Amino acid sequence: MSAHFTASFLSGGGVMPVATTATTSFLLAFPALFSIVNPLGASLIFAQATAGRSRREILALAKLVAFYSFILMLASIWLGGKVLVFFGITVSALRVAGGLVVAVRAWNLLQSPESMEAQKEKQALQGGKTVMSPNWSDAAFFPLAMPFTVGPGTIAVAIALGSGCPAGESFLAYEMGITIAAVCVVLIVWAAYSGSEKLVSMLGVTGTRIVSRLAALVLLCIGVQILAAGVQGFAVEIWQHMKTA
Repeated sequence: MSAHFTASFLSGGGVMPVATTATTSFLLAFPALFSIVNPLGASLIFAQATAGRSRREILALAKLVAFYSFILMLASIWLGGKVLVFFGITVSALRVAGGLVVAVRAWNLLQSPESMEAQKEKQALQGGKTVMSPNWSDAAFFPLAMPFTVGPGTIAVAIALGSGCPAGESFLAYEMGITIAAVCVVLIVWAAYSGSEKLVSMLGVTGTRIVSRLAALVLLCIGVQILAAGVQGFAVEIWQHMKTA
């Protein structure tokens, strides 16, 4: 595996092509991950889920949730595609499925953000109550990190992005760009969750839904782009098969 990474890295042809690949993948991954995680909207529900907690507990919980979320996204980016390929699922099929999942989720969020908010609230709150387990860290991974912050849609996006390195590009640089994007999103999650009470008073429900709709529009475009890449991959495979037949 390390030899493959080294060869892919060296195939970039120098520092500038590698930097360009990393920058391009970052610019593709950051809006996709940010839009589907929606840390600003999620922070409002996080504030409800942690109501009654002390400031120290909220800060510690936000940090732990951000850490678990990063681990989930990192595993999806670097290992998700390989696991699916192991089961015989091609990259093109992965892109088509991931693009559909992202596009459908973005469309639902664009049309009715209220229903998506209700779904996330149901995931974060346990029976309509705040997260008040004796040990607050028990709720950090489930349900606050998964599926509330990093759900199936986020995992599908991360896997699709991690498996989308263009032919001839440096694989390592591409993956590093996506990883940096995940780090930036997680840092925003940490900041938003830590300051969730201030965000509630500053944005309010209306402001959050406006941000959510703008993010959903960007996410819809990215979902269509991932889907188109998968369809193009299938078309190329069919064309090559026809030429060799």
